[in-house]
Amino acid sequence: MNNRTEAPKSSELHAEPGSSEPVTAFIFPGQGSQAVGMGKDLAEKYPVARQTFEEADDALGYKLSQLCFEGPEEQLRLTEITQPAILTVSVAALRVLEERIPRPHFVAGHSLGEYSAHVASGTMTFADAVRTVRNRGKYMQEAVPVGVGAMAAILGMDLGKVSEICQEAAQGEVCSAANINSPEQIVISGNTAAVERAAKLADERGAKRAKLLPVSAPFHCALMKPAQDRLAADLNALRTQKPVYPVVCNVEAAFVTDELRARSTLVAQVTGSVKWLQSMQLLIENGVQTFIEIGPGKVLCGLMRQIDRSKTCLNVGDEASLNKTLEAFGSSQPSEIPSRTEAC
Repeated sequence: MNNRTEAPKSSELHAEPGSSEPVTAFIFPGQGSQAVGMGKDLAEKYPVARQTFEEADDALGYKLSQLCFEGPEEQLRLTEITQPAILTVSVAALRVLEERIPRPHFVAGHSLGEYSAHVASGTMTFADAVRTVRNRGKYMQEAVPVGVGAMAAILGMDLGKVSEICQEAAQGEVCSAANINSPEQIVISGNTAAVERAAKLADERGAKRAKLLPVSAPFHCALMKPAQDRLAADLNALRTQKPVYPVVCNVEAAFVTDELRARSTLVAQVTGSVKWLQSMQLLIENGVQTFIEIGPGKVLCGLMRQIDRSKTCLNVGDEASLNKTLEAFGSSQPSEIPSRTEAC
């Protein structure tokens, strides 16, 4: 994971014209993609995946692998467990995949997934990342008392109208766009009453649907400032390196190519909006034709269909999806596949 070449300069971000190799981006999912059993078949078949789970278990001091493979689901849903669990499955799948296909041109991740992207790019070690996101989840959960904050998904309404509704609904409280996921899906976050008012206004003003989400805290809004302050201390204490691949940061929908900016944008992300739509548009503008979602689920591939159906979006989260993606790349499995072994 650490024998990476130097990252492209910002002036070299565009794909080479006339190149026959498709321009690819690895993208990594965030919270909400978890499921009991995730990563188990990869850990059983591939030593590098099994070692990744063992590394996470050692870094955290408990059997995260067992929670991923066996649950229980209610424990896996706890934010401070969910975040390192998804990161670990994503990195396990990444390590299996990257031995078998060409390197990506760019990487990006949705919220928590931005940490997976930085691990992929060598900005931080996996062990440091898994401990950091464990703390990130804990800080986010503790930042706002249960019931004080809420989130809602607004479907079928553009960002300008959603922003107007949030401003009108705030009435001195916090209410803002948290996740700009696609032209058809924006998630808002803030104080419970303000978010409920905004959802009602969205319904009245032509949204296809406005629904409150079953989340444990109001992520990516100003109410997360206590979590942001605590996480900043952790991130600033980490040893980081220059990213090998440009990483698209959520808060600016811009390329990050140095380690200091990597840290500052991860800090800002806690209270800032996840500009996923704009991030994917940036990658498309830079010639990306093939996106590979690495980690549990296919949420990001679903969003890509709403953003640009002409682009190819593959996913790697288990053995079946790995084989499909390798087939799409014309890659074959190495002939010496280790025999199936017990997961840790």
